Order: sequence, then C-alpha cells, then structure tokens
Amino acid sequence: MGRAFEYRKARKLKRWGNMAKTFTKLGREITIAAKEGGPEPEGNPRLRMLIQNAKAANMPKENVERAIKKATQKDQEDYKEVIYEGYGPFGIAVLVETATNNTTRTVANVRSYFNKTGGSLGTSGSVSFMFEHKCHFKVTPKENIDLEELELELIDHGVSEIFEEDGQLVIYGDFESYGDLQKYLEENGFEIVSSEFEWIPTDTKKLTAEQKEQIDKLLEKLEEDDDVTNVFHNMEEE
Repeated sequence: MGRAFEYRKARKLKRWGNMAKTFTKLGREITIAAKEGGPEPEGNPRLRMLIQNAKAANMPKENVERAIKKATQKDQEDYKEVIYEGYGPFGIAVLVETATNNTTRTVANVRSYFNKTGGSLGTSGSVSFMFEHKCHFKVTPKENIDLEELELELIDHGVSEIFEEDGQLVIYGDFESYGDLQKYLEENGFEIVSSEFEWIPTDTKKLTAEQKEQIDKLLEKLEEDDDVTNVFHNMEEE
C-alpha cells in the first residue's frame, strides 16, 4: 500500500467533534461553492461533492437547501477559504484550512493558538512544500470489481492509489485530477459516497508521548475554532 493508505490508517479524525459543528462547517462550504459556481449541482462539481458529503454525514436536506439559498441572497456574508501555515512545537509542520468572513479575526486566533503552544505562524508556502495536495473519493464497489484493473484504467485520469476501507473503495488522485476522476466515476455508474481534499505529508516526524501531548493541544485549539474546516500535520501517529 502507498503513502495515502498509511496516512489514512494512522490519522486520528478528531475534527468536527459534534454533529451541530459538522453541519455548520459543511453548510458554510456549501454556501461558498454555490456562490462561486452556481446553485445548480449538475453544473457545479464542487457543490455536488459537498452535497454528497452532507448526505454521508446525515445532514438534513433542508439544511443543505438553506445553505444553497444563502449564496443567492444579497445580504449574505462573504466567506473566503484561506489556508494558514505554521510550525508547531518540535518543528511539526501544520496546515490549517479555514472558511471565514473575517480574515483579521481568523489570522489573529490562529496565530494565538500557535504562540500559546510554543509554535509560530508562518507565511504562505512555508510548510506546504512538505505535503502533497490530494483528492479522494469514497465509492460503493461494484460487484466483482477488480481493483488492479480499475487502478490501471484510472491512471490516465490522475489516480495514485486505490484500496478498500470498511467495505468501500477509497480512490486517491492528484488535486488537479479531481474533476476528471469525478466525471469518470459518475459516467461509469459508481456511487460516490463522499469526496474530499487532503494534504498528505511527504515525510513524518516521530515524537515522544510527552511531545505529542503538546502538539495535540495545538491541534485541539485549532480544530475547536469555528472558522477552521481542516487541520493537517506531519507528526507520525500510531
């Protein structure tokens, strides 16, 4: 198995600690996608993806419809997606994805979390070079599917890794290949359960149990912030 499989197996998905917070964050992302690409899922691949994710998270349909409607309202707050990069204690690289209507507030909060835990917020590009930006899809496997044949077929569409997880197929590809992979899966009758983007570290750092505790404090503070949608790092996890 490749790097994506090992990273996924080890990563603790602690973000979005409760259902209400999950729905809030998904709703915000749906509004952003609808505002940027239009409110019709058929012509907006990112919106389609987020609606699939909302369904997988058991988000009520009316919540999804409300989030899409917000994008067409003139008085709707303008949310932006911003990535912050920095170093936690012990040189751990951290990428923080946010969706915010107030970048001044968000950057101040993110900087304070780094400072209070012995880290420092960096500039754009300061740690992202240590990660690979990937997309991944969770799909329901077809009967008698041959993973090796499917992987060979998808190589030209930018796929880098395919494996099974909890009875579903997980397909990883380059960030830029998202649209091509989504189109292939939809046109070939695969049921897409969910899809996301991830930053996968090219190398990881091993820390002691005590050191991990200090990093976890930073990660928890970041993940609890309402403006934060995802947090990625290069700390090795068991």
